Parts: sequence; C-alpha cells; structure tokens
Amino acid sequence: MSSITSERVEFPSNGDTCGGYLARPESGTAPGVVMIQEWWGLDSGLIEMADRLADEGFVVLCPDLYRGQLAGHTEMDRAGELMSSLPPDRAARDMSGAIDFLVGHPAVTGEMVGVMGFCMGGMLSFFLAANRPDRVGAVVPFYGYPQGDNQPDYAAIAAPIQGHMAEHDDFFGPEGAKALEARLKELGKDVSFTVYPGTGHAFMAPHNALGTQDLETYAKVWPVAVEFLRTNLAG
Repeated sequence: MSSITSERVEFPSNGDTCGGYLARPESGTAPGVVMIQEWWGLDSGLIEMADRLADEGFVVLCPDLYRGQLAGHTEMDRAGELMSSLPPDRAARDMSGAIDFLVGHPAVTGEMVGVMGFCMGGMLSFFLAANRPDRVGAVVPFYGYPQGDNQPDYAAIAAPIQGHMAEHDDFFGPEGAKALEARLKELGKDVSFTVYPGTGHAFMAPHNALGTQDLETYAKVWPVAVEFLRTNLAG
C-alpha cells in the first residue's frame, strides 16, 4: 500500500480532544470516511482496514473511542469491559468531532462523509448517522446494530445504509438484523442488509481473533461496500 500515507492525529471533540488514526491517498483529494472500531479498540486490525480503504481512494479517520486503551485479541472479557464502560456521550462527541475534522481536512472532497463500522462500530454507526444527518452521506455497518433499550432516533437518519451481517452470530444475530431492516424500511429509509450464509461474527477481521475470518466472503463483500461508498459520496 505504497500509495497511501498515514499518521496519528488529534481533533477537537466539543471542548475536549480525541486522538485517531488517519490514512489517505498520498496525493490529491478524496471522499472522507469515519471508520469505527470493534470492541478491541483502535487496534492493528482496524488500522489495516483503514489502510485498505485509503488504498481504494478515501480519506479514512478512525477515532480512538477508548482513548488509548486496548484489549488483546485473546482478552474478550477485557474487550467487553472496555465496551460497556465507554461513556456514550463522549463516544458521540468523539465521532461527531471526527466528522467535522474530516469535512475540514484539505484532502477531503465534499461536505458529506461515509461511516463504516465493525461489530461495536457497526452498532455505533447507526447512532452517528442519526446524530449527524447533516454530514453522513452513506453508512456501512458490518455485523453490528443497536439492540435493547438503547436505540437511536432512526427517523433522523438521512443516509442510505448497506449492512453486512453474519449468519452465525451470537452477538448480533441475523433475526435482529432483519427486524431492524424491516423497521427502517417502514420509516422509508434506503436500507439493505445482507446476511452471508455460513459466516460467523467478524468474518472481515484481518486479525481473525475469533477464528471466523472468511476470505472468500471478504473478496465478494469488500468491492460492494467500496462501490457503495464511492457512489453515495461522489461529488
């Protein structure tokens, strides 16, 4: 991926400061995408996915929602603790700040950005789309969506959503995904969820922490997600 450049950045977050990882093409301008982490944190797997998306021609910012804390890929209990202790208001501010940083970056084209999230990040992508319909132009959640009592204002979402879900998923089951898809369609939203047969949670993850990585599905899904972002963020 010699055609990209990357750096650690800091950006304003409603009176606070959040850090993140920024990857972009070495030259020229490109659409911006906020990429939201799995429950492990801003780890090597997320950085690799950000680099891959930058190599496709996007300026990608991964906000560090855990503020430097990480769980190892064998530390599921630690990851769960980090996720459950993440202050929702701070996460919302940090993700919103990431959008504003991207929109103001000289390498970013347009006033709308995309959102891509994995696992916990997939769930949070719906909240970000609902909180910032003024700037979110496309949403791509992977195997994650809101559940239980904590739900965003789905009516506020303006961006099209292309969801990619696993068939065998103990965290975010396919039945719940399809129910949410139906709910969003009833609200008149432009939404499409695909459940991939035979896949397990985190089938896209380069670190393969759960042993569910599916390279064949990845090869089919990744170009579809990239084209969705290109189409909806063009111009």
